[in-house]
Amino acid sequence: MRILANDGIDPLGKKILEDAGFEVDVNHIPQEELPVKLNAYDAITVRSATKVRKDLIDLCPNLKVIGRGGVGMDNIDVDYARSKGIAVINTPAASSLSVAELVFAHLLNGVRFVYDANRKMPTEGGTNFAALKKAYANGIELRGKTLGVVGFGRIGRETAKIGLGLGMNVVYSDLFEGPEALTLSLSQGVTVDVPIKQVKVEDLLKVSDFISLHVPFTDRPIIGVDEFPTLKDGVALVNASRGGVIDELELVKALDSGKVSFAALDVFDNEPTPRAEILSHPRISLTPHIGAATNEAQERIGAELANLLIDALKK
Repeated sequence: MRILANDGIDPLGKKILEDAGFEVDVNHIPQEELPVKLNAYDAITVRSATKVRKDLIDLCPNLKVIGRGGVGMDNIDVDYARSKGIAVINTPAASSLSVAELVFAHLLNGVRFVYDANRKMPTEGGTNFAALKKAYANGIELRGKTLGVVGFGRIGRETAKIGLGLGMNVVYSDLFEGPEALTLSLSQGVTVDVPIKQVKVEDLLKVSDFISLHVPFTDRPIIGVDEFPTLKDGVALVNASRGGVIDELELVKALDSGKVSFAALDVFDNEPTPRAEILSHPRISLTPHIGAATNEAQERIGAELANLLIDALKK
């Protein structure tokens, strides 16, 4: 059987598949060529770039499995594929820690203005050092502040654990009833259970100093025109989940008014061409959808995806 890893796969995952007797092609096929060329394969793996929609599925009757290396599957018509007898799999656990660590890279970056200093120091550091020092003099600490985590799946829980480890007060919201405590794994095998509180999302928005979003995109933003006025003045927002869960145009207005102190975005409405006003805003910390882009996460994703593919294809 042949597998097309159209958006790549970690070498460990490729080796696991090949050792199991599968042929793995890691040469990327452009989206417009897939309707013809995908028929030569039994399975396809994607990340976020390749789209597997109804029209492509209809044109590829040989397809048995669609694998997503990551969590969100909004680039795949999952229900339709499954209605055609195609297995659809993903790797929800493998990237959780990496995404959570990126959230805090952005938060620590934001409270000390590092994202803006990195823009201005190369051009103004030699001539305007004292003024820049003064501009960045009002940093704050995360300890003792309230972190609100919207969506309490694997990534949301890892994010909460880091916040608790830093001494933050953490509240969370979710559609389902969640845990009353989380187990933190410290160094040297030490673990500790820390209480955590679940609240309604509307209450979370009102009390949080920092909000991190970990939800799939639905038909409307989680934080949009109606929600921005309810936020705590000076709140900071982080979106490392999916573009669209924060209304980007309303976000710009809230940043300009000072309602939101800073924002951090790893995902965008218009990927791979984010809005110019988002890319150029002086109080947005930016990364190009790299939440799962660590060596450790990619190895875990590759191995988990490979084993799931083997199970699905050998049924």
